[in-house]
Amino acid sequence: MAKIKRALISVSDKSGIVELAQELAKFGVEIISTGGTAKLLKNSGVNVKEISEHTGFPEMLDGRVKTLHPKIHGGLLALRDNPEHLKQIKEHNIEPIDMVVVNLYPFEATIKKPGVTLEEAIENIDIGGPSMLRSAAKNYRSVAVVSDAKYYSRIIQELKQNQGAISDGLLKELGLNVFKLTSYYDGKIYEYLSRQLAQGKADELFPKEINLKFSKIQDLRYGENPHQKAALYKDPQVLDESLANAQKLSGKELSFNNFLDLNAAWGIVREFDEPAAVVIKHLNPTGVAIAKDIKTAYLKAWSADKLSAFGGIVGLNKKVDLDTAKKINTSGFLECVIAPDYDKDALELLIQKKNFRVLKLKLNKPKQGLDIKSIDGGVVIQENDLLDLDKDKLKVVTKRKPTQKEWKDLLFGWKVVKHVKSNAIVFAKNLQTVGVGMGQINRVDSVMLCAKRAGKNSKGSVLASDAFFPKEDNIKLAAKAKVKAIIQPGGSIADEAVIKEADKHGIAMVFTGCRHFKH
Repeated sequence: MAKIKRALISVSDKSGIVELAQELAKFGVEIISTGGTAKLLKNSGVNVKEISEHTGFPEMLDGRVKTLHPKIHGGLLALRDNPEHLKQIKEHNIEPIDMVVVNLYPFEATIKKPGVTLEEAIENIDIGGPSMLRSAAKNYRSVAVVSDAKYYSRIIQELKQNQGAISDGLLKELGLNVFKLTSYYDGKIYEYLSRQLAQGKADELFPKEINLKFSKIQDLRYGENPHQKAALYKDPQVLDESLANAQKLSGKELSFNNFLDLNAAWGIVREFDEPAAVVIKHLNPTGVAIAKDIKTAYLKAWSADKLSAFGGIVGLNKKVDLDTAKKINTSGFLECVIAPDYDKDALELLIQKKNFRVLKLKLNKPKQGLDIKSIDGGVVIQENDLLDLDKDKLKVVTKRKPTQKEWKDLLFGWKVVKHVKSNAIVFAKNLQTVGVGMGQINRVDSVMLCAKRAGKNSKGSVLASDAFFPKEDNIKLAAKAKVKAIIQPGGSIADEAVIKEADKHGIAMVFTGCRHFKH
């Protein structure tokens, strides 16, 4: 155990610090402090020794230099069981410091502020704080180093239990937490400065090195298969509500596969302002629909492929009412539902469904971020695909133009196909998918699969393709299925032949000029 006789307190975030200092004072601990922290503690009745009084050296350079002094670092680094160390600090009038309470300048919060300047960011790079934390953490056996306010209550509890001392177990935990914190802090500074100082757009978006930090939320029952272990981690930089911290209102624990499917479901329904619903299986939609109300949207999405919907995950972008909950409850076996909110009676009904998970998550529009996928020995990183269409910039390339109704279905289908695994084809009619062809190794098979799933509902539908058609054979299959309009990127060397084939069958065709591969 480490008996606390002298503590240095210097915090940027002052939440809870007065209570901790008052408790230390009860045990006769001498408190050294700096600037605003010292002022706050004095005004709260805590006896404080100013840092300049302790070091015998004034703060200088607008506060840039105040704790970078041998009387601070010697007091932190001296090994208490090393006679030579103790002799040396005594010769230089250095007193041991048994506790450091420091949290760092808010660099990460500063660089997120709109319009922040490079100069402002640099002034929020903490130097003395990390230095003290690292010195204390290196000597964790003798020094309690507190870098996070979450530890205050435990420290107070241990002080009371151990007559002013901190246990070895907590000392180790505190020291380890420091190196986790400072490594992440330095990584964020490097990432920011590398973007600001690098030449070229690619360097700004993708720095030469990247530090990723994720905080473990929970272990999962298993991974994709029972023999694989798995856990859920959260990105602490994401301050808005996200799937990682969605509120589970009922049902058994979520699995690795559940989280992936929920992410796919949420990605689709967030595309639409209108009431929208999706049923997901194995990361692909079995059905998607929009309608005037959420119940109708759900029924259309579920009925699009009832066979495939068995065991699926439901995503809804509007508050769930009782009528919608009744339809979900009578739709056979489903794994989960996720929605922004639920009426009280709807929730009461849904939680009665055995083993059914009900999740609540505030609906936010997707924001630009990075899509990270692991490969053997590393990761590949890209921007998230947030590209949307401007209808005025779309190009009708066939003799026949889409009707107003077909336009609505084409734009709906294009939003859906973006979320389907390539090669992706979607048949849509009346703002509902009637067939989805996904994950095939050639586009012909995707069209055939789509037509098979749509059956007679393909008549009068539109077709959305995530990439261009390399040959006109796909158009022949679409014509056979009685598709009336097609939306696709264009850009194939076979475009002329593809357009000619569409004209032959009276199919309207629109080029977007962009593709939506999803691997």
